[in-house]
Amino acid sequence: MNESSWGAPPQAGYWGPSDHGPVQGAAPAGPAYDAHVGSRPSQTQPLPIVPDVPAHGGNQDDNRGAARMGGPSFRDEMPPAQPHGVAPQKKPEPMPDAPQPTPQKKSAGRDLSAAIGVGIGLGAVIVASLFIVKAVFVGVIAVAVVVGLWELTSRLQERKSIKAPLVPLAVGGAAMVVAGYVRGAEGAWAAMALTALAVLVWRMTEPPENYLKDVTAGVFAAFYVPFLATFVALMLTAHDGPWRVLTFLLLTVVSDTGAYAVGWRFGTHKLAPRISPGKTREGLLGAVAFAMVAGALCMQFLIDDGTWWQGLLLGLAVAASATLGDLGESMIKRDLGIKDMGTLLPGHGGIMDRLDSLLPTAPVAWLLFVLFVGSG
Repeated sequence: MNESSWGAPPQAGYWGPSDHGPVQGAAPAGPAYDAHVGSRPSQTQPLPIVPDVPAHGGNQDDNRGAARMGGPSFRDEMPPAQPHGVAPQKKPEPMPDAPQPTPQKKSAGRDLSAAIGVGIGLGAVIVASLFIVKAVFVGVIAVAVVVGLWELTSRLQERKSIKAPLVPLAVGGAAMVVAGYVRGAEGAWAAMALTALAVLVWRMTEPPENYLKDVTAGVFAAFYVPFLATFVALMLTAHDGPWRVLTFLLLTVVSDTGAYAVGWRFGTHKLAPRISPGKTREGLLGAVAFAMVAGALCMQFLIDDGTWWQGLLLGLAVAASATLGDLGESMIKRDLGIKDMGTLLPGHGGIMDRLDSLLPTAPVAWLLFVLFVGSG
């Protein structure tokens, strides 16, 4: 906030009578002669009698920025008599007090009511599908992947004129998720290779200009969205798969919430100002603290054979990967010159704006679950 200057330059006549005597070159007092009439004098008004004023530097106050006192110094003194014909000086009116700046409330930066409402709705859909029928949750992942690919390829074409083929990406991405759930990691890798090949072939139906740029963006999109999302399906295949997926989702959401709450309230030191100016080091510490506490509780009470210290490590890893994933998508959006990937979710942006932390965290959580409690 810029500070305002409350002062103002002194107005003309503020200092009272002139300290420099009569004006140089002024006509002498007395009758004036009209050059066109000859010696006939013209009517003039008599000049007022100007009292003698001591030159500056005598007994006066040398601080010319302070107004002269217009009244006696003590209550029992009488003001000096004014010469005849000179109006008494008026006491300068005190300048009004400067208005105090109104304190501004710290804004959260987004529509919290809409964000909370959408978050609760998504959470209800995820939990219901996760614990009722696993196959339904696999379908939820596939739908999220297809919508995310549509948002990403649309922004690439709008902002960079990059035409990554959406049809092979959408079909291959959905197949990748299903293959990971049905056939495990081998099925996910096979589907990824076939999707990349389909992107190369599909783009051949158009002119060769920008072929390399378009297929490179297509392969990147296939890896970034559906392949990373496949690790959620891999977590789901375990006997306690729904609880593993729920733990992964809770830790990611808690990490994001801790970073947002602590950074908004206490954040002063920027984490990566050239990538994401809103993120702070204090927010990162909040993400780590919140995620580690939540991880210890989840591993102790939700995961079979899990212990609290494993949850601390899991929470630390989730906070780090979620932050890096958020920064990674911020780099993409900054390169594209956009704020959000879409507008599908009020208060959140698009699907990709919610998947940015989840996608890179999924393989990290899957690997730590396998190391700590096995794949079964």
